[in-house]
Amino acid sequence: MPRTPVPVTAITRTGTAAPAETNGDTVNNHVISNNGRVVLLVRNASESTPRTITLRVRGLIDGQTVTPRTVTIPAEASRYIGPFPTDSYGGALEIDVDNAELKLSAFGI
Repeated sequence: MPRTPVPVTAITRTGTAAPAETNGDTVNNHVISNNGRVVLLVRNASESTPRTITLRVRGLIDGQTVTPRTVTIPAEASRYIGPFPTDSYGGALEIDVDNAELKLSAFGI
């Protein structure tokens, strides 16, 4: 199945309403349209367990696959992550989540 898209909400000078969060999808994972100026907000809804997201890095170095970047989100905490240069992460940023308790929002700056 294709990855679950996370919509990108544009930030404007006149103000932007908070978007609805996308629930973590541990089966299909996620994709975000990335122009190099996207910031991801990840909220961990777990009351007691840290959760992890994995950001897939594109390309090869010396013919070797680059290790994906992981970010641990503490219980009941949120983290802003980004931006993501397109030469490293591509135009379709792939994100894997380890639990549905992770809630995702994306913002274009």
